[in-house]
Amino acid sequence: MRTIIIIGILINMMQAEAQSLRPGFDKREYKNLLLISAQQSQDSIFLSGYPLPEDYTMVYRSPETGLDNKWDLWINAAGTRAVISIRGTTAASVSWLENFYAAMVPAAGTISLRQDAESTVTYQLSKHPEAAVHVGWLIGMLSLSPTILNAIDSCYESGIQDFFIMGHSQGGAIAFLLTSHLRNLQEQGKLPYDIRFKTYCSAAPKPGNLYYAYDYEQTTFGGWSFTVINSADWVPEVPISIQTLDDFNPVNPFVHADKMIQAQSFPANMAMRHAFNQLDKPTRKARKKYQRYLGDLASTFVAKNLEGYSTPEYYISSNYVRTGTPVVLYADESYFTLFPENPENVFVHHFMDAYLHLLEQLPE
Repeated sequence: MRTIIIIGILINMMQAEAQSLRPGFDKREYKNLLLISAQQSQDSIFLSGYPLPEDYTMVYRSPETGLDNKWDLWINAAGTRAVISIRGTTAASVSWLENFYAAMVPAAGTISLRQDAESTVTYQLSKHPEAAVHVGWLIGMLSLSPTILNAIDSCYESGIQDFFIMGHSQGGAIAFLLTSHLRNLQEQGKLPYDIRFKTYCSAAPKPGNLYYAYDYEQTTFGGWSFTVINSADWVPEVPISIQTLDDFNPVNPFVHADKMIQAQSFPANMAMRHAFNQLDKPTRKARKKYQRYLGDLASTFVAKNLEGYSTPEYYISSNYVRTGTPVVLYADESYFTLFPENPENVFVHHFMDAYLHLLEQLPE
């Protein structure tokens, strides 16, 4: 009898282990999540009519909040896994405003979203002091996080420890920041340590600077987050990146450029000074204009849509970089016969049809 009991316990343990999330890119996993994301297509910019995902049922849809942000909760049939599916850009102008509000803010700080004190949120997405993120998508993520945290608590109480975080397009950008937020809450002891998060950022734009990317990739190391990219899609290439000498690590030869130029004899020093200024000044001017239009000006429109919103202090950089472990869906010649370049449809390579087609070309 004792042997039978032990065998039964081992079988249960093995079954539980088999159900646990595994690290690494999984083609079937991503396809299912893409179909889950597609169910939000009736109120986003994506085409509708996609089949339902296998084995999952939607159990909750959040109210719209922030700058036209919304998310869905899906549970698998066994009741062991949950999917947090974040909606992408909609046709509403305020949703596009979130994308264009592209100034950077520190990846740790405080932000006020409305007039009431409860809407002042303290967040930490990275421990690196120079990490910075896109302020528009930060607003979107922090606006969604209260209902997401409530759902995670409810799922955990029901026995669910495995969570997928999924987003396509703008939803993918928010998924980066949400992943950082939830993992930092775990580290602070504000979320159970035994919850497993696995993230797929699909067709996602660049969420922050290099230091944020370093931190994100370190905390999700080992196959716990992927950014899936169609090589013909322009959305993962934005926001526009402007790198200045200020964006380098502190120890670099450019820090001492002035001293090195001064040490040269005339007229070499004059020529080197001219060349250096020609390279340095344009990027600084571009960064300043970037912040003026996509930060200061955009914030005035954000404030009209979020009453009581207080513009945070910006991080002086626009050095956006691709983040996460990339999975490239390569668009070859046969792909372009099915999805030809079309200037009248700038999203031809961004819609889910293109991603689903290229996904099928990947080996199992």
